[in-house]
Amino acid sequence: MKVNFRNLTVQVIIGIILGVTVGFLFPEFGAKLKVLADIFIKLIKMVIAPIIFFTIVIGIGNMGDLKKVGRIGGKALLYFEIVTTFALAIGILVISIIQPGHGFNTQGAEGADVSQYTKAAEESSSIMNFILGIVPENAVAVLAGGDLLPILFFAVLFGVAAASLGEKAAPVISFFEKVSQIFFSIVNIVMKVSPIAAFGAMAYTIGNFGIGSLVSLGKLMGSVYITMFLFIVLILGAIAKFYHFNIFSFLKYIKDEILLVLGTSSSESALPKMMEKLESYGCSKSVVGLVVPTGYSFNLDGTSIYLSMAAVFIAQAYGVELTIWQLLTLLGVLMLTSKGAAGVTGSGFITLAATLAAFPMIPVEGMALILGVDRFMSEARAITNLIGNGVATVVISKTEGEFNPADTPAANTKASIA
Repeated sequence: MKVNFRNLTVQVIIGIILGVTVGFLFPEFGAKLKVLADIFIKLIKMVIAPIIFFTIVIGIGNMGDLKKVGRIGGKALLYFEIVTTFALAIGILVISIIQPGHGFNTQGAEGADVSQYTKAAEESSSIMNFILGIVPENAVAVLAGGDLLPILFFAVLFGVAAASLGEKAAPVISFFEKVSQIFFSIVNIVMKVSPIAAFGAMAYTIGNFGIGSLVSLGKLMGSVYITMFLFIVLILGAIAKFYHFNIFSFLKYIKDEILLVLGTSSSESALPKMMEKLESYGCSKSVVGLVVPTGYSFNLDGTSIYLSMAAVFIAQAYGVELTIWQLLTLLGVLMLTSKGAAGVTGSGFITLAATLAAFPMIPVEGMALILGVDRFMSEARAITNLIGNGVATVVISKTEGEFNPADTPAANTKASIA
C-alpha cells in the first residue's frame, strides 16, 4: 500500500511520531518546541471569534423563522444537558469502582504552587460572575476579547434581529457569507502547518514530563481513557444508532480532525474544519452554525468525564470518603462548572479548581497530583468533546429534517451514514 505523504492525516501522524521521538531522545530541546504548538493555537484562535460570530448570524438569519431558531436552540440545550449529565455520572461511577486514588502518596503535593489555577477558579466560581460574564459590555470588544460565551450571546442577538427584519437584512447576511468564506480560506492556509504544531506539542509533552510520566499515574489515565472510550462507543454509539447512523463510520469520516486534536490537545483547533465536514456530511448550514459553536460551551462531554473523575480521584488520594449525597452534590456542581469551559488546553484544570472550591473537604493542593499527567488526559477529553459535538449536530439536524446526505460529497463515500 502506497503512503500518500501529501495527505494531511499522514503528515499529522508523522509529526506526532517525530515529536515523541525527539522529546524522548532530546528532552531539553523537545521541551522548548512547545512554541510551535502555541503559535498554531494562536493562529486558529485568531479566526475563531469572527467565524463563530458569522456562522451563528448566518445560520439564524437564513432561517428567518424565529420559532425555528428557538426550537433548534431548545433542542440543542436539552440534548447537551442530558448527555453531559450522563458523562459526569459515568465518570463518577467508574472512578468509584476502580478507586485509583486509594493508597496514593500525597506528600509531593504539599507546598505545590497551584495558585494560578485557584485564582482563576475564584474569579469564575461565582454564579453571578458567570452570568455577568455572558453579557458583553461592548459589542466590538466582545470579538476582540475572544471569550466564547459573550460572542455566542451577541451573535444570537444579532442573528435574531436580522431574522426579524427579513428581506431588509438579506444584503447584510449575504455580505457576512462572503466574509465567512474568506475566514475559512485563512483556516485552510493555517491547517497546512498543523503537522508542525503536532510535532512541537508532542515533543514538548514527552521532553518536559518524560516517558516515565506516562506510567506514574497510569491507573488514573487508563480509567479516564477507558471511560471516554466506553462513552463514545456505548452512549454516543447508541444515540447514533437510534438516529440511524453509524458511530464508527462517522469517526472514520472525521479522522483528520481527530488526529489534529490528538496532536494539539485542543478541540478548538479543529472547530472550523469540523463545521465544514458536518455540512459535507449532510447537516444543514444553519443547524451547524447554531449547534456547533454552542456545543463548544455547553456540550463538553470529555471535560465532564475528566472533571468528575479527577475530583473523586483527589478525594480518594487524601482518604476523603464521599457519601452518596456528597457525590450527588458533586454531580450537581459539575453540571454548572463544566458549562462554559472553553475548548482550549488547560481550561479543564481551571474548571476543576472552581469545582473543588465548592468542596472544602477535598484539598485543593491535590490538583498537583494530576498536574503532570493533565496534559496527557487533555487529548482524550478534547477528542471526546469534538466527537460529542459532531454527534449532537447530526442528531439535531435529523430531528429538524435538515439532514440531506444525498446532496453532499460525503454521501458517496464509505464514511457516510450506515
